[in-house]
Amino acid sequence: MESGNELPGLMIDTAPDAIIVSRSDGVITVANRRAHEMFSYPPGRLIGISIDDLIPEPARSKHATLRAEYLAGEHPPLRRRPVRGRCYNGSTFPVEISLATVTAPDGETYVTSILRDDTVQRRAAATLKLFASIVQSSHDAIVTTAQDGRILSWNPGAELLYGYPAEEMIGASIEKIIPPDRRGDEEQIRHLVRLGGRVDRYRCSRITASGRPVAVSMLISPLLDEHDMLIGTTGTARDVTERERAEARVQAILDAAPDALLGVAESGRMVLVNAEAERLFGHPRHDLIHMSVDRLLPDGLPPVSAVLRTGGDSTPLDSERTGGDEQRWAKRRAIRSDGAELPVDIAVSAMYTDTGVITVVAVRDITERLAVEAERRRLREETDRQRLEARMQQAQRLESLGQLAGGIAHDFNNLLAVIVNYAAFIIEDVAGSPAAADAEQIARAAQRGSDLTHQLLAFARREVIRPRPLDLNAVVTEVQKMLERSLGEHIKLTVRTTTPLPAVMADPGQLEQVLVNLAVNARDAMPTGGRLTIDTAEVQVDEEHSAARAGLKPGSYLRLRVSDTGTGMPKEVIDKAFEPFFTTKPSGQGTGLGLATVYGIITQAGGTVQIYSEPGMGTTFIILLPVTDMQAQETNGEDSADLMPGDGVTVLVAEDEDALREVTSRILNRGGYTVLAANGGEEALRLAAEHPIDVLLTDVIMPGMLGKDLADAIVTRYPRTKVLFMSGYAQPVLTDHGTLSADVHLLEKPFTGAELMRALHDELHAKP
Repeated sequence: MESGNELPGLMIDTAPDAIIVSRSDGVITVANRRAHEMFSYPPGRLIGISIDDLIPEPARSKHATLRAEYLAGEHPPLRRRPVRGRCYNGSTFPVEISLATVTAPDGETYVTSILRDDTVQRRAAATLKLFASIVQSSHDAIVTTAQDGRILSWNPGAELLYGYPAEEMIGASIEKIIPPDRRGDEEQIRHLVRLGGRVDRYRCSRITASGRPVAVSMLISPLLDEHDMLIGTTGTARDVTERERAEARVQAILDAAPDALLGVAESGRMVLVNAEAERLFGHPRHDLIHMSVDRLLPDGLPPVSAVLRTGGDSTPLDSERTGGDEQRWAKRRAIRSDGAELPVDIAVSAMYTDTGVITVVAVRDITERLAVEAERRRLREETDRQRLEARMQQAQRLESLGQLAGGIAHDFNNLLAVIVNYAAFIIEDVAGSPAAADAEQIARAAQRGSDLTHQLLAFARREVIRPRPLDLNAVVTEVQKMLERSLGEHIKLTVRTTTPLPAVMADPGQLEQVLVNLAVNARDAMPTGGRLTIDTAEVQVDEEHSAARAGLKPGSYLRLRVSDTGTGMPKEVIDKAFEPFFTTKPSGQGTGLGLATVYGIITQAGGTVQIYSEPGMGTTFIILLPVTDMQAQETNGEDSADLMPGDGVTVLVAEDEDALREVTSRILNRGGYTVLAANGGEEALRLAAEHPIDVLLTDVIMPGMLGKDLADAIVTRYPRTKVLFMSGYAQPVLTDHGTLSADVHLLEKPFTGAELMRALHDELHAKP
């Protein structure tokens, strides 16, 4: 190609702006080097593509229509229109475009696009605008002066500091605010700056509009034009008096803080400390400043990156701990000036300053707190030990009481059985006479003595129980009927049962006794009336449950809650409430065994009972009984039909107590039974060998041979013989942990004639 033809192409390719020529259909036919650079296309790759590919969405979809409309009209030249371009990699950028069209001899219309990237210019303009905004919004007094000292600009900070408005100071001499004795020095400083010298910030004095001198921190810098030519100076002044006051106030606040505060620069050296830091670490303030923080806190600081990401606020950093205020504290070691180690908690936060990020470290001496916690742990362990010892002592007292109760129950119940039945003979033989009335009083007194013995045995867990799967709601409902008749109209009884409930394994009679005892106590606590509420529910006991902490195993339980609105109990009464013979009632109005019995029955059933009460706020008993998988059995009422007579059935009575043996034989003879009486096991075996017997009625505890051994011997020799035991204290030889075996039939002393006849009738007619 001739040089004359190459020159236009060379000029286009070296042009500073991007030049793109496209046909009317948008296909690019010419694109210079700058166009390829601007759109980040490889050399030559723009030729042949559509101009639409250089337009980003959503404008691209409309571009073909706009181009057709432009070419269809007069298509005048367009000058410097702002658009956005799309690079080869898909990114976009702002650009100015100028358009011109030309029609070739062949009739084809070409569009020439000249594109100029004005990002640099706009950024420069934005930067200048930003700088101007900074100057205007600065709290510092910023004043520019020409080389002859005339003021060129006066920002709002200068108006605030010096008290002169800008319109008054523009064009005036800078010496107006310089004290006369300082003008020569200030001129030398400005001259040094004009010569290119460097002047650090210095303190000086200025005169305000009111004539008052003000101390400022001054910085002088050269003022250059767009060609970097010196045209004057810029002075930036700051009122250091207020700053010093503020710094003094801040330092006073820091010194008043109860924690040691350290300001740590990014280099790790301290630039700020307070009085507590001096006291805690034992170093004077001037030694702490610029000391490495690692020297004081060798374990290091928690990272502050999480704080920095929040935007630089001074919110304390969350650290290793969790939960409440302690979430922001981390435990570390601190080293004092004498080398001693201290346990401390530290918290960090980030503070932005003009010299960089400062990490503010709060250090708290926890020596005393750890000592208190250690003492609290010691006291808690001591309390737990004392509680365990008290529990063991209570168990020992319970065992002693059980032994005492067992020792007297056998003989005492034998005596009561004799008294009850001889009184019954008198009542029967002389019915309607004064003697019969006296005998009835004797019988009632004997029955109270029997009840007292049973209560004592129940508390000591020596009572024989007959547990079975029970519907707790059915027991509560049955007792409700009795309580409604006996509590009195001044007591409002409310029963709320949750259904359905699983069964519990318990003796129904004992549970009824528990409810009656609690109801009677509640009635006595509400002499002027009140509310008694009984409710049931199923609860889950886990490791955190108070019942579990009291020794109950985790699992499913039924809750029986009895609440009253009575006088309530103080703590010292609650602590002794379950002790036997403890009572707050007047002499003669209570035995002190009611709650002791409740405690014994519930604990023997595998549950717990707890008291919640305050004086004047009423009392609540919460009983928890373990759930059983067995189905509850219905409670059958007693058969009220007349008992059948003995009809010659032979009964062998083995009883070592002469009076009781005699009265028992007399009752059986009256009932039509044939009676053989023995004073012990040996004589009973002899009589059984000489006479055929139908039923063995034997005492459990006899000298020489226990009743169970006698029964085993007779049943082994005579398998068809029925066995009925009788005892006032049978637990040691007949039961397993107080629970009566299913194959053992027991008549508890003292018994009446009717109870004896019923027991024999049931034994004779029991299915084998």
